Amino acid sequence: MKVVFDTSILVSALTLPGGRGNEALDRIILGADAPAISKPIIDALLGVLAKKFGRDREQLARTAVFLVELAEVVEPGRTRSLLEDEPDNRILECTMAAGAKQIVTGDRAMLELGSYQGITILTLADYLAG
Repeated sequence: MKVVFDTSILVSALTLPGGRGNEALDRIILGADAPAISKPIIDALLGVLAKKFGRDREQLARTAVFLVELAEVVEPGRTRSLLEDEPDNRILECTMAAGAKQIVTGDRAMLELGSYQGITILTLADYLAG
């Protein structure tokens, strides 16, 4: 199944070895699901990794290459403004452009939606249990 992970899940997967985010990444690597990502999501992720985790340019470049090789990179054609937090709207845009059926997030506002136009929005714990 095609899935989009929000930035917080990706940060967790890339910074906390052995954590639940890393478990989700392992699931993707083993081919259980097919991730999709967009340039705005990659940019947001790299910004967090640089600012909060002190990753240098080389580490950021390797992370970007890893994600591009791992996931289907899509270019959203339509801007959405459903949620107050603009990065959350970028997640929705990516999901719609990819035709993904799931968003995995820890974001409360997104989780309160529950679903959007046939897309299931679920927690990391629910994703891993599925």
